[in-house]
Amino acid sequence: SRLARGRGASRTDPPHPTFGGAPQPQSLSKMSAEWQQAFRQSVSDIPALGSSIHYTQSAGRLRQLIKEGPLKLTDLRHEPEKFFQAHRLLSEYATQVGPGFGIRFTVQVNLFAGTILALGNPSQVAFLDEVQNNGNLGCFCLTERLAGVNSGLVVETTATWDDGKQMFCINCPTEGAKKHWISQGLTADYAVVVATLVVKDKSHGPHAFIMRLRGEDGKLVDGVTAEDMGDKTIGNDLDNARISFSKVWIPKSALMDKFSGIDDGQFVQRRSGTSNMDMIGQRLYTGRTVIASSTLVFARTLYKSAKQYADDKRCWHPKGSLPLSNIPQLSTLYQEADAQLSRCEGLQNAVETRLAECLRSDTIPDAQLVEMVACLKVKAIETSISLCFRLKQELGSYALMGGTGFEKMDYLQCCKFAEGDSRILMQKIARDRLTSFSKRQEGHHSEVEACTALAQKLMTGGKTAWDENWKQVYGLAELVIDRVVNEANNLGTPSSKL
Repeated sequence: SRLARGRGASRTDPPHPTFGGAPQPQSLSKMSAEWQQAFRQSVSDIPALGSSIHYTQSAGRLRQLIKEGPLKLTDLRHEPEKFFQAHRLLSEYATQVGPGFGIRFTVQVNLFAGTILALGNPSQVAFLDEVQNNGNLGCFCLTERLAGVNSGLVVETTATWDDGKQMFCINCPTEGAKKHWISQGLTADYAVVVATLVVKDKSHGPHAFIMRLRGEDGKLVDGVTAEDMGDKTIGNDLDNARISFSKVWIPKSALMDKFSGIDDGQFVQRRSGTSNMDMIGQRLYTGRTVIASSTLVFARTLYKSAKQYADDKRCWHPKGSLPLSNIPQLSTLYQEADAQLSRCEGLQNAVETRLAECLRSDTIPDAQLVEMVACLKVKAIETSISLCFRLKQELGSYALMGGTGFEKMDYLQCCKFAEGDSRILMQKIARDRLTSFSKRQEGHHSEVEACTALAQKLMTGGKTAWDENWKQVYGLAELVIDRVVNEANNLGTPSSKL
């Protein structure tokens, strides 16, 4: 507050942003206010429930929400705007309850149900009505011990077809193939398991299977083991499991065979040009989008509550007192935060609009949209982390108090690694830009210079050149990200700083 006594301090409140919420995406015009109110009402008890509860109680609350059905498990395809908005509404509670329930929710409706919608045949999609009516929970078994967020997409778990039994054998052949960090894995009734399909000793790549994980008595089916991943810094109301499959036999009907399957003992591709992995990847695109959106909501909510405190907190002044919010470093930070968050929200709006079109038409996002999604996830999360940390540094002891939201900032850390680590995404963005540059040497001047310099180092640096020039790799990714953000907001030259 010593700065408040300086000559630059003013007793007149500057026109600060209110942080009352992000501009609503255009897609929400298609959604009724009645539905939004109904969903808000259905989750209004989440803050009171809190995050100190046992994960089984949190799972029970989701079962109730699923059965109540303000959001249908099929809305991701038919009314995707509801899917995106439901996540935003839940994210408004994140500074109070952390990430646990929100992650549980998106695992259920995006990863579990969404994969069935994308890859399932008509009877499998119809099964989602039964899941909803019963309040069943599902999990998504993709990530493996040796294939985590820093490893890219690798699947060592196998699903071997036995033509005599007309069944698949799901198996984790090594310790590294065990599924890790499976959210809702200790409470789920069903699992979508991603495994490499093997038919007549030939691998056909990752495919998705739906299987019963637990019986009516709640016990795991034979051959499945599940262990708790352990205590976490945040989100302990969410169960995260290490799941292993040891020669688990599942019926032929378990394979989601919309695009490829087994006919007369042979592997068949039902739709050329579309792989199961492409459609599994689409779940990551929707997941990355709602995760990015949630961090923007978290940041705005934290700034709003902190500003309310700072507006009421009086600081000494030679002529009386003035609000803490009037201190120049805070006043400037408010303006900067609002501007940066608004830029990210502009890209979010563009991504959600285009993704909704893909979801409705059951088509795979094109390369441009895939890049936009990756840029959104990196930019939104890194911006939110930076802004929230900077805010924490300016509010003194208030930021150390429980119940202020600052104690939940590891929420942003969860988002950084979930469904695509920022660093991995940035490397992909840089590789893709180099690939396009090798075909056509054009684009923004700063990108052309960065591509030229990096390409020369890669050509002369040998096998280790990519790692040795990692700063240039990430620098190129930053340039692409800022260009994509600016294009979504119809702005000019990018700043090239996250």
